[in-house]
Amino acid sequence: MKNRSVPADIVLPHVTYQNLAEAIDWLSNTFGLVEHYRYGAPSGAQVHLGNAYIMLRQARAGCASPAQLGYGTQSLTVFVDDVDGHFARSKAAGARIVEDLHETEYGERQYGVVDLDGHHWLFARHARDVSPDEWGAKIAR
Repeated sequence: MKNRSVPADIVLPHVTYQNLAEAIDWLSNTFGLVEHYRYGAPSGAQVHLGNAYIMLRQARAGCASPAQLGYGTQSLTVFVDDVDGHFARSKAAGARIVEDLHETEYGERQYGVVDLDGHHWLFARHARDVSPDEWGAKIAR
């Protein structure tokens, strides 16, 4: 299903972790991300969940995580086929759920969760096709 309010085209985010190996294990066990490759000493990796690919980097000296800073620096949205099952998996793994599973006014069924380094993730699926102007957004032409 497509949703005009939330297009799901591919973006390749880069996310930094204090302990890359630990992050890969946590993201795999908790969110079901699959490691594609590692590179460097290792200083980086690529993981994916379905068609959503994400680059992971090992933090360098002086680089703080959102958990260390005490605030978020970004949010990632990953689209999954079975968001209800994904929510149950994350919750069972002990992930810190910060937004319960719900349907948004703009047509997404989603939940929010914070990972081991404090990065905010949304996992979602399109629930309805909603034009942005239907929920109050002003469309730039």
